[in-house]
Amino acid sequence: MLKSGIMVRWFFTTILVIALILTAISASIVFLLRDYYYETVENKLLSLGQIGVVSDYFSSYLGSDSDTFSARAREYVDNYQDINVAELWVINKDGEVIVTSTGFISENEEFPDYDEAIDSVSGRAFWQGEMSSGEKVMALSVLLPKTNGMSNGAVRYIISLEAVDLQVGKITLIVGLISLFALFLVVFSGLFFVRSIVVPVKKLNAVTRSIAEGNYSQKIEMNKRYDDELAELAESINYMTDEIDKTDKLKTEFISTVSHELRTPLTAIKGWTETLLCINENKDETVNNGLKVILNETERLYALVEDLLDFSRMESGRMSLHLKKIDILAELDDAVYVLRDRATREGKEIYYSSPDYPAPVNADPDRIKQVFVNVIDNAIKYTPAGGRITILAFVGSDEINIKVADTGCGISPEDLPRVKEKFYKANLSAKGSGIGLAVCDEIITLHKGSLEITSILGEGTEVNIKLPTLPVNLSERKDS
Repeated sequence: MLKSGIMVRWFFTTILVIALILTAISASIVFLLRDYYYETVENKLLSLGQIGVVSDYFSSYLGSDSDTFSARAREYVDNYQDINVAELWVINKDGEVIVTSTGFISENEEFPDYDEAIDSVSGRAFWQGEMSSGEKVMALSVLLPKTNGMSNGAVRYIISLEAVDLQVGKITLIVGLISLFALFLVVFSGLFFVRSIVVPVKKLNAVTRSIAEGNYSQKIEMNKRYDDELAELAESINYMTDEIDKTDKLKTEFISTVSHELRTPLTAIKGWTETLLCINENKDETVNNGLKVILNETERLYALVEDLLDFSRMESGRMSLHLKKIDILAELDDAVYVLRDRATREGKEIYYSSPDYPAPVNADPDRIKQVFVNVIDNAIKYTPAGGRITILAFVGSDEINIKVADTGCGISPEDLPRVKEKFYKANLSAKGSGIGLAVCDEIITLHKGSLEITSILGEGTEVNIKLPTLPVNLSERKDS
């Protein structure tokens, strides 16, 4: 999944929120139950330590000596019925524990609830904490009636919280497991639902990208179990693709038909113009100039029609090659020869270097020459007067590498990846249809070669054509 995809957004906007809510609810339940259990313990201590009962039991012995008070305290402890519920201590007027229901008295034990009870109006106080043994308890100290403002001791009830905390821990575990199970159900059902959206969307994205690249045969297959908005969208895209495909075929057929229709009159115009030039030679200069303009523009239109025809063949898959063994350097020589005069007239220099021996290639000579003429023509077109076009050929053991470099305006980094696209023009002010490079790239690809373009804006452009060569005896090259 993508880091910024639907899954991630779903996790942070739904699962994380639900997890936080479940955590809050679980914590609230646990704290409420804990408070309930602790309050139950507190109420139990209050029921055990009723001030009236304690006071009545010890009231007649408050002024007695310590031995008599201790005897009454032991009697009270011996009659204590809730020994399994709470531990009972009796504290004398000096704040000393004189008897306990367990029979054990710890000298290091502290009981702050007794001190608090002495200062309280109600004569009793609670305390919650750990005893010297480490046991967590809740205690209630109930003062005996005071005499002349002086304490006469107290009765202290102690209930262990270990069992309560254990029970709270069990409940916490159960609530936690229930919350995790609920979260698992939400995640599982959510994942199923989100995947039912993400997977089709990724499929839609892949197909639409393929359609954008011109593959109109692509169709989106959706799960027939779901008849929802995504299925409707897929159906709409399929319908759109069919319509685009029909329109594209109509466009290609129209271009092909119009191009063929234009070719015949252009051929006639070109032929008669050349005839008239021959007839009018050395006669009327104005007529000659006019005829030359007509001839040049006719040739430009003818080249455009040929490009359109090649485009329609390429689009419909009808571009075919008539392969035979040729010397590709001979075709390159012819292309350079044809265009050198034009470059010279425009004040541009062509530097050409190639090996003296042949480079045999299995290729269509007309198509290969078309590529060379188009590439060199572009170099001349985009190079200003005084500039230079360099054409170099390097023959390796199994391929030939032809480089055509110019000192022209160059291509921007934004335009460079798209210059081989159909109808794309980096320089809108320049003449041309924007089809030439796309056709050249297709021709080279059909020859199992490659056409690569590198450029620096303001410095120039280099076209690198690579084609596989046929095996040749090195001694033949030396002889050549």
